[in-house]
Amino acid sequence: MNDLVSIIMPNYNCEKYVSKTIRSVLAQTYTNWELLFVDDCSTDKSIEIVESFQDSRIKILKNEKNSGAAVSRNYALREAKGKWVAFLDSDDLWAPKKLEQQIKYMIT
Repeated sequence: MNDLVSIIMPNYNCEKYVSKTIRSVLAQTYTNWELLFVDDCSTDKSIEIVESFQDSRIKILKNEKNSGAAVSRNYALREAKGKWVAFLDSDDLWAPKKLEQQIKYMIT
């Protein structure tokens, strides 16, 4: 149970929430993940907030034009390297054992 999980997070102007959302990912008990943060041409400080996290598992992707959450998710899916994919909106929070419990369920 150590397969890579690609977490896909589209973002548009969520500076108010994105830090807490990323901290909920960093707090996961299952640690083999990559976070693909896709910014959809935000006009707030979302990117700067994400860049402040010093974790090599966090990858920042940027859309060239505002295209919506579905396009952002598809962009991240093309870049994902994990065996598993999890979707997380940039204003949501995960409980610390979320990934661990889901992976255990899927492999048993």
